[in-house]
Amino acid sequence: MQPDAQTYRGRFAPSPTGPLHFGSLLAAFGSWLAARHAGGEWLIRIEDLDPPREAPGAAERQMHTLQAFGLASDAPALKQSERGAHYQAALDRLLASGAAFVCHCSRSDLADEGGVHRACVAASPRPDPAIRFRVPAGTRVSFEDSLQGRFDQDVAADVGDFVLRRTDGLWAYQLAVVVDDAAQGITDVVRGADLLDSTPRQILLQRALDLPTPRYAHLPLVVDAGGRKLSKSLAALPVDPADPLPAMHAVWRALGQAPLTAGTGSVAAMLEAMHRSFDPARLPHTPRLALAALHNDRDTKPD
Repeated sequence: MQPDAQTYRGRFAPSPTGPLHFGSLLAAFGSWLAARHAGGEWLIRIEDLDPPREAPGAAERQMHTLQAFGLASDAPALKQSERGAHYQAALDRLLASGAAFVCHCSRSDLADEGGVHRACVAASPRPDPAIRFRVPAGTRVSFEDSLQGRFDQDVAADVGDFVLRRTDGLWAYQLAVVVDDAAQGITDVVRGADLLDSTPRQILLQRALDLPTPRYAHLPLVVDAGGRKLSKSLAALPVDPADPLPAMHAVWRALGQAPLTAGTGSVAAMLEAMHRSFDPARLPHTPRLALAALHNDRDTKPD
C-alpha cells in the first residue's frame, strides 16, 4: 500500500538519550521543511523505548530545544513508552499468522553466524525468550529512496530473523516505528541515512501487518573528522537553544540550499525565509556529510 499522493504528513522522532546534536537538528529541519513545502503536517514523536539508555530529563530538554528553534508539532507529541498495548496487538497478529515466533537463542548461540539468526540453535529454553520476525531464505526488499536512489537488500542474508520484542521485555524499534507511523498517518519519512538499511525490515513489517508504506528520504548522516556518527562522537556537542541562528544557518547549508539574502535576523524571520526559499531538488544525495565542511560563516548578516 502507498499513501494517498494528495496528502502529506511527516514527523521527527528523537530518542531521549541526550541533548539534540547537529545531526538531529538536520533531520528535524529537513523533515519540517519538506512537510511545510508540501503544505502538509509535521509531528513529533518521542522514541523512549529503551529506559536503560535514556538520560533523565532528556525528552523535555529536546522539546525545549525544538521550541527554541521554532519547530512546533502540529499535534501533541506521541510518546512510545505509552504505546505498549498497540505494539502488543501488532505482535499478537504476527504471532497468530506465523510471521513471528518465540526464540530462545542467545548472542553466544548465534556467534558462529555473526549474530545473524537464520534458524533457532538454542540448546535449551530460556525464561526470557525474544520474539523475532521470520525472514525466509531469499527474502529481498527494494525501494526507491527519493535522495539515496534505489536501495536493495537481501534481508535474509544480511539481517536474518530480526527481533520484535527483546529478551528484557522491551519493544524493538522496528516494530514500534512501523506501528506508530501507521497510527499517525505518516506519509513521508525524512530522516538520517544511518536508518537506510533498517527500512527494508520496516517494509516487511508493513506488508505483514497490511499497513501503508510511506515514501522515504534519507538525509546525509553528519559525521566528525574521523567519520564517526555524531551521537558516538566528542564532536556531538548539543546545539544551543539560547542562540539558535548560527545552527540554523549551518543546517540550511547542510541541506544544500541557496544562500539566504534577507529575513534572517530572528528565529521567526529565519523560519519564514527558509520556508519561502526551500528547494527539495537541492537536497544532498550523498549518504555522509562531514561536520567540518559546515564550519563557515553565516550566509548573511542578520538584518
